[in-house]
Amino acid sequence: MLSKVLGQKYVSIAKAWVPTMAVWGGVGGTAVVHFTDWRLILDYVPYINGKFRKDE
Repeated sequence: MLSKVLGQKYVSIAKAWVPTMAVWGGVGGTAVVHFTDWRLILDYVPYINGKFRKDE
């Protein structure tokens, strides 16, 4: 369906870029966690959030 709209050339180009975009997406996600309030984001990760529990 997509190849009918865009054409075979553009579909093959998009397939070639998928791994690169996945890697850059991972790098961008890691950068967001690093440069923002990382505790806010990592509190939603199941294994990691137990390490930051505060006993009140």
